[in-house]
Amino acid sequence: MADSLDTQRSHDTQDSHDSLHTHRDFGETPLDESDLDADPFVQFQVWLGEAEGAGLSEPNAMVLSTVDAEGTPSSRTVLLRGVRAGGFEFFTNYDSRKGRALGEHPVASALFPWYLLQRQVIIEGSVERVSAAESDAYFAGRPYKSQIAAIASAQSQPLGARADLERRVAELGAAHPEGGPVPRPEHWGGYRLIPSRIEFWKGRRSRLHDRLVYTPAPDTLDGPSSTPDARSWQVTRLQP
Repeated sequence: MADSLDTQRSHDTQDSHDSLHTHRDFGETPLDESDLDADPFVQFQVWLGEAEGAGLSEPNAMVLSTVDAEGTPSSRTVLLRGVRAGGFEFFTNYDSRKGRALGEHPVASALFPWYLLQRQVIIEGSVERVSAAESDAYFAGRPYKSQIAAIASAQSQPLGARADLERRVAELGAAHPEGGPVPRPEHWGGYRLIPSRIEFWKGRRSRLHDRLVYTPAPDTLDGPSSTPDARSWQVTRLQP
C-alpha cells in the first residue's frame, strides 16, 4: 500500500508542472487558401525558407514516424536532406529500427514542428530507397567524422559501453585517414518519402487553427503523369 501511495504522490507531483496547466494562445495571422501555391512542394520550400530566415534551430529537422510489421509505431527526429524527384529525402542506417520498419512496411509520416512560427507541416506517404549513386554522392559530401560514425555505429543495436564505440571509431579512423576517400557502407543510404497527403497547419487564437491539406486530384492519380511532382493537387480545409 505504501508503494502505491508513493507512486500516486509521484504522479501528483508531475501534475504541478506549469506547462501542464497553461497554454500560450496563438495569434490572428490567418492561413487562407489564396496564400498557398498550387504546388505543395513549392509551398513547403517557401515555409522552409521562412523558418530558416526566422533563425529556428535545425529548421530541416522532422519527426519521422514508422510502423513495423507487428503494427508497432515508433518516432524519431531526422534531418531532411533534399526535396526532389517528387519526394522528401533523408539518410540513415538501413539496419536501424526505422530502416527495418521501412523494409517491412514502406510508409511513413514526417512532421516539421516550427513552433516559434506557430506552424506545422505533416507529410504522409510511401517510402522508397534512393539510388545507390545518390547515396554515394551524399555520403561523399558528409563531414569526415560523420562518415566514420556511420560505419562505426550498428544503429539501434545494444552497446555494452560507450568506450567500445569510441574504440571502433578510432580503428576506422586509422584504417581511413582523414583526407582520403571513405567508402559508403552498404547498410547506409537514403530514402525518399513520396507524399500522398501534405498538411499545412497554422496556429490561431482559441484553438481555431487553420489546417489546409493537399491531396492528389482524382484525375491525376493514374496514368503516366501520376508521379507526385507532375500531379495536380487539390486543397481541402479541415476543422481544427
